Amino acid sequence: MSPRGRPKGEYRSAKHEGSPVTPRGRPKDEYRSAKHEGSPGNEGAAADGWTALPVPPSQLGESPFWHPDEAALYWCDIPGRALHRFAPGSGEHRAWSFDTEPGCCAPLPGGALLLAMRDGLFRFEPEGGARGGLTRLAAPPYDVREQRFNDGKADALGRLWVGTIHEPRDAPRAALYRFAQGRIERIAGDATVANTLAFSPDGRSLYWGDTTSHRIDAFDFDLAAGEVSNRRVFARFARKPAGFDAAKDAAADGARYGGRPDGAAVDAEGCLWVAMFEGQRLVRLDPQGRACEALPLPVRCPTMPCFGGADLRTLFVTTARHDRPAAELAAQPLAGAVLARRVAIPGLPVNFARA
Repeated sequence: MSPRGRPKGEYRSAKHEGSPVTPRGRPKDEYRSAKHEGSPGNEGAAADGWTALPVPPSQLGESPFWHPDEAALYWCDIPGRALHRFAPGSGEHRAWSFDTEPGCCAPLPGGALLLAMRDGLFRFEPEGGARGGLTRLAAPPYDVREQRFNDGKADALGRLWVGTIHEPRDAPRAALYRFAQGRIERIAGDATVANTLAFSPDGRSLYWGDTTSHRIDAFDFDLAAGEVSNRRVFARFARKPAGFDAAKDAAADGARYGGRPDGAAVDAEGCLWVAMFEGQRLVRLDPQGRACEALPLPVRCPTMPCFGGADLRTLFVTTARHDRPAAELAAQPLAGAVLARRVAIPGLPVNFARA
């Protein structure tokens, strides 16, 4: 992930002057889309109301969160083995590269981050470089040759809840884990690609999905005890139709296949926004699991949304280009970009982890 000639560690890209992300005369933390002339692959080009952040594309962006103290967006590039940070006010982009894949990230008090990587959970000090800024907090509870950490978030009391992915994808061997007070405990299983981790605004429900089975479950959540119970199906989505070809259907806008649930975020009304991988859309589910809104996207594979900006009314979404067909990438040059648009209903602020 490091530019050629540099060692692994941190690198920065220069401020992008005239970026459509922070037009002159508008608040620096506000994103508004506008019509941009020229190639749809240009940085900042808008499509379907979305604007691309002026940063290099990720292979597979994930785990975005808005840091309120820094007024900056963080996200991971899993196969790119990198952590990214973009500050809209200054236009500064920073990135740190690692030896293994970061599945998710969460802020810690004092400016550090908690990273769930293939080889364990780590405290990361951004000012300490890459590996020099890492302190391992816990070893991975799985065989690293077959699994890694994937989607995760902290709850309101700072426990990290993180799922795994079983990379052979031949059996539902992924699980949900809870990290608290230096211990990792297995909480639930029966998944292959764990995703969609989120909490309701009242702290009484925890959402957790399995992308492979096209299903999101809900649990009753006891925040004080850190316990879940009463697992049930919250939402289920139609599976990919026989004969579906992503390359041939690159311009189908999800007409034949609505996608499968990847990452998610909750808004102030308690609705769950879900990135539908290969579905080219975000779906908003009400607290009963019913679809009440959908936002089309200019890319086939969104991975995870989050809310940011000072008012939490900027909706960001990471996307993927890793292992996608060449025809699809040619038709969708914004694949891998971080997209942003304004929305009417604000989201919830990020929870800080405790480690």
